[in-house]
Amino acid sequence: MLRIRRELVDEIVAHARRDHPDEACGVIAGPVGSDRAERFIPMLNAARSPTFYEFDSADLLKLYREMDANDEVPVVIYHSHTATEAYPSRTDASIAAEPDAHYVLVSTRDPDTHEFRSYRIVDAEITEEPVEIVD
Repeated sequence: MLRIRRELVDEIVAHARRDHPDEACGVIAGPVGSDRAERFIPMLNAARSPTFYEFDSADLLKLYREMDANDEVPVVIYHSHTATEAYPSRTDASIAAEPDAHYVLVSTRDPDTHEFRSYRIVDAEITEEPVEIVD
């Protein structure tokens, strides 16, 4: 189960809305050995695409060095879907490289509401998990 603070959910949704109609992407880092999502890190979608996201390789290298220096890991890896439900595509599943991360998807296809869902993706196998939003 993903336990996540409401303010982080709000940040993810706001980022997804800002980048719409392109997919948004980012990371929430947390302490090594924990499952606590703490530090919100919006990233640039290098693909600048409404149907695909890709982290910029230089930004990603910088992020991993920064997380290593802070004894952090990527607890949440998020991105948005702009025209479909918040469910990982085959491509999303095939590029998921962090077996311990929560993969969060937000759908911004409806301008008035959003879908917020979380998954574990290991060896391209997708398992949805409950989300508990805490204040």
